[in-house]
This record gives sequence, C-alpha cells and structure tokens, in this order.
Amino acid sequence: MGTKFSEDVIPLTDLKVNPGRVVKHAADAHRPVLLTSRGRGVAVVQSMRDYETAEEERAFMRAVVAGLADLEAGRELSLAQAKARLGLK
Repeated sequence: MGTKFSEDVIPLTDLKVNPGRVVKHAADAHRPVLLTSRGRGVAVVQSMRDYETAEEERAFMRAVVAGLADLEAGRELSLAQAKARLGLK
C-alpha cells in the first residue's frame, strides 16, 4: 500500500473545502491520504475498512512474534496439554 505522491498528498485546505472528496479518494484508492499544511505532513486519512484490516494484520503479527518468543524461551505446550488446559477432548 504505497503512497502515490501525485494523488495521495493533499493540502489541509482541500480537506476543508471538500472533505467528501478526500474521504472518497482514500476509500476508492485503498491508500491513506497524507494531509499537509505548509508543505509538512500533519495527518493521515484512511478508510475505516482499510484501517480495520491493517489493525487486524498488526494484531496477528504481534501474536506471531509473541508465540515465537515463547518458543525461544521454552514456553511451549503439546497439543494434548493445550487441549487439557482448555477443557477440550
């Protein structure tokens, strides 16, 4: 999800004039829009769906990293132990 600077960098004044167009662009392009003020980035607008997808991916990756760290530290259970702990057959 790379930013296309020719399309995705928008002055803050454009957001003030036509916020619907900026939000629609972010949703249609599936890329975040960088809002600028005096040439500097000040905020990012992203569609809700894209934000939720990115958050789910980050949470999954954090869980994978935590699981790998547990394995390296010797904190592991067999499948039978995990089932017993969860009360599964």
